[in-house]
Amino acid sequence: MSPGSMDKINKMAENAAPIEGTMKFNIGDNSYYIDGTGDKNVISVQDADADCSISISEENFQKLIGGKLNPMMAVMSGKIKIKGDMGLAMKLQGMLG
Repeated sequence: MSPGSMDKINKMAENAAPIEGTMKFNIGDNSYYIDGTGDKNVISVQDADADCSISISEENFQKLIGGKLNPMMAVMSGKIKIKGDMGLAMKLQGMLG
């Protein structure tokens, strides 16, 4: 993943309200863990179980954060795969907005 992508994830998480759970992003060959159980969302690269796991290719992630891929359409077309708490996954759209 490009350094700019990690910066974008950090910025999205910092600017969003705590997600009130844990989420794991599998982006290409990289994994990122968001812990939103406290006062703010904290991102790390730890490999831990999460309430919700989201898998997406690097190419589609770039489109997603660039506003060229609609999150709901990406899920319905299989470009984003979600396991676990769907309510938590819906908070992703708030982080992207």
